[in-house]
Amino acid sequence: MKLTKWKIFRLIYVTAGVSFIGWMWFSMQATSNAYSFLAGNQSIIVSETKDLISFTPAIAYKAVFIFYPGALVDPVAYAPICRQIADSGYKVQLIKMPWRLATKGYNKPKALKLFDDSSKVYILSGHSQGGKMAAQFVYENPGLVDQLILIGTTHPRDIDLSGLKIPVMKISGSKDGVANITDVISNKIKLPSRTKYVEIKGANHAQFGYYGTQIGDDKATISRELQHKIVSTSILSFIQSNL
Repeated sequence: MKLTKWKIFRLIYVTAGVSFIGWMWFSMQATSNAYSFLAGNQSIIVSETKDLISFTPAIAYKAVFIFYPGALVDPVAYAPICRQIADSGYKVQLIKMPWRLATKGYNKPKALKLFDDSSKVYILSGHSQGGKMAAQFVYENPGLVDQLILIGTTHPRDIDLSGLKIPVMKISGSKDGVANITDVISNKIKLPSRTKYVEIKGANHAQFGYYGTQIGDDKATISRELQHKIVSTSILSFIQSNL
C-alpha cells in the first residue's frame, strides 16, 4: 500500500500522541513506596472502593479530611500525606476521580454522602487541579465544608472566594513550575484576607505527591520526604488551630 505524505504525517502524529499520553500516564503513577502507606494496623483501618481510599482511626475522631488528587495523578501517590494525617487522629477520604480528573468528579463527596454526619468537622483539600476543584466545590456548596486547604495551585482564579467565612490555607512551593509563586500571589484577592499562606522553599509541584516528573515543573532543591514533612506539619497545625 502506497503511503501519501498526508497518511505518513497522520501516522506520525497519532503515534506521537499515543506515546505522549502513555508517557504521561506512566509518569503520573504512584511510586512503589507510596503503596506501603496503604497497609492497615491496629491504629488505622484502611479500606478501598471504586470511589475512594479511606483511612479511619480505630479511636473516635472529630474531623474528616477529604482530598482531591491532581489531574491524571494516581490517587495512591497521595497515600503518604493522607496516612500521616490519619495517624494524627483524623479520618481521611482520598477520592478517586473519573479518568483521574477532578473536573469530572469534584462533586463525588456529596454524592457519596461524606458530609452527612453533622457532628464532624470537614476539611476539604486538593493538589493542583484537585485544589482548583476543591475551591470550586466550596464555592458551589456553601456550608458543607469547615476548612479549605489548597496545595500547589494558583486557583481560585475564575471564581471569587474572598467572602468565605471558613479558615483557608494555601501551600505553595518556591520551585513549583506548574503553579508558580507569581500567579499564586496575583490571585490572592480571590481568597479571604485572613488566608494563611505557606511557601515551602525548594519545593516543586510533583513532590507534593509520590509520583514521577511533570512537564513544566522545576527541579526541587529539597527532598520529597522533607517537602512532605513540612506539608503534613502545616496541615495538622492548621486543622488543630481551627477545630
